[in-house]
Amino acid sequence: MKPLILLLAALPLLAQQPRIVNAKFENKASSNLKADVDAATTRGGPLWIGWSVPQVAGGGNSCCSTSRDGQVVTQGCALEPNTTVTQVASGPIHLEGASHSAILLRIEGRNIDKVRFFGSDCSLDAGGLPVIWLSGVKPADSVNYLAAYTRQHFEEHRKGGAIAAIAIHDDPQADRVLNEFVQPGQPEELRRSTVFWLGNTRGKSGFESLQRILKDDPSPRVKEQAVFAMTLTKDPRGMDTIIQAAKSDPNPEVRSKALFWMAQKAGRKALGAISSAVENDPDTKVKRQAVFALTQMPSNEGIPALIEVARNNKNPAVRKQAFFWLGQSKDARATRFLEQVLTAKQ
Repeated sequence: MKPLILLLAALPLLAQQPRIVNAKFENKASSNLKADVDAATTRGGPLWIGWSVPQVAGGGNSCCSTSRDGQVVTQGCALEPNTTVTQVASGPIHLEGASHSAILLRIEGRNIDKVRFFGSDCSLDAGGLPVIWLSGVKPADSVNYLAAYTRQHFEEHRKGGAIAAIAIHDDPQADRVLNEFVQPGQPEELRRSTVFWLGNTRGKSGFESLQRILKDDPSPRVKEQAVFAMTLTKDPRGMDTIIQAAKSDPNPEVRSKALFWMAQKAGRKALGAISSAVENDPDTKVKRQAVFALTQMPSNEGIPALIEVARNNKNPAVRKQAFFWLGQSKDARATRFLEQVLTAKQ
């Protein structure tokens, strides 16, 4: 009975650890994450070191797959280039995401040169390299290590892999660190990278952070990114916030970006706000962006409003824009309107 008891006790840990093949595998109980990573870097590499943390709900399935004729034939990710993953998928891909994420750092030349994360149910091919797997890492310690790494190395790793890894943690320390990264005193590119993940992963807390950014951030580029991130949030108030930005943000570029995403994501709900921008926005560039937004509405829902703009708007540049986009449309209503205009001029 004792081996069975030991096996049952180990099952939760096994469920958190991804299946790693083609690796020189080393297991280590961790008591100090920074010391363990530092010790690994002194070996010079190339090697991988990793650990597991609880993943936010709805974080998705961070894995790779290939399909043939609509059927998944392989499922798993190659950690190294020129490595072919041959594992045949044995079950469905869990789009809702695994319960845990594997955080993996690649070390070469005594430096960390990659930060990656995968769902714990994803199979990984290490390309024959050593893999040090740490057990017992606390989620807050993981966040703090990745945060320190980001502060020191963000300029070298602009793609923000460490920020994404922080954002996937199901731990309140992740919210605290991400909110620190979007403070106005932080570099603009760090703020922009963090804003995306606030919307994509952090639910209600991320939405509330995006609201503050749209209200207070001094950079239009950061606020434009926040508008896009609002389209990713699962909080139902996201689209209402985008509509409000389109109406009242003091920067015309931010208003234009909000109009674009309203048309893409909100459909009929956005029609009134877009039409209002065409009529009332003080900036002609924003008016023209609103005209374009009407063309982006699903199922050509913006065509009647576009015809109305072409017929009655007082701004010649805006009317011209409306006529141009009606001419690009294949909608029968647009064709009839243009025929009427051309016939009346003869």
